[in-house]
Amino acid sequence: MKQIILITGGQRSGKSSYAEKKALALSRQPIYMATSRIWDEEFRKRVERHRSNRGPQWTNIEEDKRLGRHDVKGRTVVIDCVTLWCTNFFFDLGSDVRKALEAVKKEFDEFTAQDAVFIFVTNEIGSGGVAGNQLQRQFTDLQGWVNQYIASRADQVIWMVSGIPVIIKQDGRILGPPPEGKE
Repeated sequence: MKQIILITGGQRSGKSSYAEKKALALSRQPIYMATSRIWDEEFRKRVERHRSNRGPQWTNIEEDKRLGRHDVKGRTVVIDCVTLWCTNFFFDLGSDVRKALEAVKKEFDEFTAQDAVFIFVTNEIGSGGVAGNQLQRQFTDLQGWVNQYIASRADQVIWMVSGIPVIIKQDGRILGPPPEGKE
């Protein structure tokens, strides 16, 4: 049953709603694991709106870092989102990219060792221009490396473009051009 799915794309590309639909197609009672911390009142309202949009069939878990401490065996779980999850490690570890990357990888490996269907939602924040400040560039590097780590372990990778899912990896096989030197 174990499966890892990564859904990636830009902001407001439809990643979360697609992940939720996919989870509901796989399970009548999926888990929604929210990784965000509440920063201000506007964000609190946004979180409340998201909660109310999900029906009673969802088990909601709010966990900002330690995903592996939750038993999700035999379940389908949406983790939304990797970007906010990485943010929590990045700032808690003094913006040290190396330490944050190792902590996220360790937590990911521990969590996904369970027999479950994992649907990770993430952002392609490095797709735009280069950030104007060092801290943002460091975080963009961290996010990119974490996305690559998860994608390398994923059975399926879906890129969302304007609400349209584009499958780029299926059953562990990349569907795009062959890797360099493999033509």
